[in-house]
Amino acid sequence: MSEDTAELVGEILKLAEHRRLMIGTAESCTGGMVASALTSVPGSSSVVDRAFVTYSNAAKMDMLGVDPLTLRRCGAVSGETAREMAVGAKRRSVARLVVSTTGIAGPDGGTEEKPVGLVCFGLAAPGGIVRSEQCVFDDEGREAIRKAATKHALEMILGALKAR
Repeated sequence: MSEDTAELVGEILKLAEHRRLMIGTAESCTGGMVASALTSVPGSSSVVDRAFVTYSNAAKMDMLGVDPLTLRRCGAVSGETAREMAVGAKRRSVARLVVSTTGIAGPDGGTEEKPVGLVCFGLAAPGGIVRSEQCVFDDEGREAIRKAATKHALEMILGALKAR
């Protein structure tokens, strides 16, 4: 984990503990990297509830309750799917703050409309706040995209914690 990611995680855990707020993740393209970053710090169990790695569409539907119609109409890589992933993980856990990731890390799978490097993020936060964001990260390889997406997801969690 990079130094700036470690600092992010430290701040997240401190704020979440102060607010007595459990965190969860629902990950596709990052494959558990966000949860791994969060749990790399001793004592993180006091604020990290669980992580769902839902790489396939079937897993998104079965484990998180993503609507098959959303997947058909919008695709797995969409803001709509990212939001449903976050909401589903929140409903299936005691986490009050959940971030989700779904994207195209490459090297294949990109299209003109959805290029390699496109990652959609969802956030389900206390007070019924649900939103999504998307980023197109430079195609500097699969791992670089996954690391950039992990960092962005952590920044979203921190932003949500600071907004409270």
